[in-house]
Amino acid sequence: MTKLKLRGKDLHRIGFSDNRHVALAIRLAQQHCRHMSKPKVLVQLKQILARPDKFCEDETWGPLACVLLDQQLPQSDNVHMPSPSQTTQVALRTVTSDFPVFGSDIEPAALQQMQTAMQLPVARAGALMPDAHQGYGLPIGGVLATEDAVIPFGVGVDIGCRMALSVFPISPQALQHHKQHFKQLLIEHTRFGREEFAHPMDDEVLDRAEFREFPLLRKLHKKAARQIGTSGSGNHFVEWGIVEVKVFDAQLGLEPGVYVGLLSHSGSRHLGAAIANHYTKVAMSKRALPKHARHLAWLRLDEAEGIEYWRLMHLAGDYAAANHRHIHLRMTRALGEQPIATVANHHNFAWKEPLPDGTPVVIHRKGATPAAKGLLGIIPGSMADPGYIVRGRGCDVSLHSAAHGAGRKMSRTQAKKLISRKELLHMLTAKGIELIGGGLDEAPIAYKDIDEVMRHQRDLVDIVGIFRPIIVRMDQ
Repeated sequence: MTKLKLRGKDLHRIGFSDNRHVALAIRLAQQHCRHMSKPKVLVQLKQILARPDKFCEDETWGPLACVLLDQQLPQSDNVHMPSPSQTTQVALRTVTSDFPVFGSDIEPAALQQMQTAMQLPVARAGALMPDAHQGYGLPIGGVLATEDAVIPFGVGVDIGCRMALSVFPISPQALQHHKQHFKQLLIEHTRFGREEFAHPMDDEVLDRAEFREFPLLRKLHKKAARQIGTSGSGNHFVEWGIVEVKVFDAQLGLEPGVYVGLLSHSGSRHLGAAIANHYTKVAMSKRALPKHARHLAWLRLDEAEGIEYWRLMHLAGDYAAANHRHIHLRMTRALGEQPIATVANHHNFAWKEPLPDGTPVVIHRKGATPAAKGLLGIIPGSMADPGYIVRGRGCDVSLHSAAHGAGRKMSRTQAKKLISRKELLHMLTAKGIELIGGGLDEAPIAYKDIDEVMRHQRDLVDIVGIFRPIIVRMDQ
């Protein structure tokens, strides 16, 4: 295959207008896609231009996606944007503090990102979960404790991204015998990517004062109202499956047995991405770190910008929770059954918690699940693999954290090279799983073995139950 020859006019033809973006796209393509065909690269670039929020954490296209997304954000006139003269040059520590690594096949780039994070002057402790892989700023699966400071990209673009499970008193046989009915419920009552409901439901989170106080949010309110109850692209999903409760847990309240469950993965949509990108830009304008660490710029919690971000991060988290509430409410009403148990947990968030010695810190969990003692959560696998209902063990070494999923072992671009749509569907059919939508970049081969991930965190969580997907819906 000949090497990739990409020109500016090719990108202008698919919708790129800014020559700086064109130059960056060509540079990244030549670095990472030199042996891909030109048509395939252009299709990928067109997708990134249309939905940059989907690619901000992509190993190949992340720099381009973040630049494009930042350009799409409303101009924020809630001032507090420091002038260049107010920028402080920040040096990293020369010695990296030790941090525990859970897992044996963590990619070197993720380890390096975590080491860099531990060199920040505000860093106090950290840990790397077994699903860890490279991200921007903090690696996905990275847990970082900081003193009186919050790092917007340490939280991530999809603030408050979340798992939610509803368990119904329905026999698994009913799900298997009436697959078409359950499939139709997903098609009619869920929306992904750019899709929206003709009549979105109202929610009290949309009445929050922040939407009136902050000009950035005033401009985002209409879109937030339209997107509530919808799911994003990428690895977000809503799926029917079989729940097997292994042991009784008082909080879950279910006897050991087999049930039908509805599992969703989504976050704060455009609202969270806008907040994340704006305040990352603010943080970087206040504190200039070395180039390889620049996305780890922080805001102090005693300064105006840090106080603002903390409030809006919580708003985005509450919006993400409302998003799932609407997803499950629509599905519950359509199903005509009430759930007998629910479980939900955030990732991509920051919490004020003490270290084991009592020191108050801010703990960032970017693609990591809170796992305090007795706390229930869900750790999903891929579209073809089981997920787990877990109970935290409160492990001090992991900063009371666990993995948030199986974790990627290859980039989206790599995954698309290695499997065809036909091969993917054949693999799923063999496992009795039906897929609606879903890109090749989400194929199971792109993910680590979830059972191996769980073995590496036996000291972090106990398994309460297993969720096995049967009908999966994702963005096209």
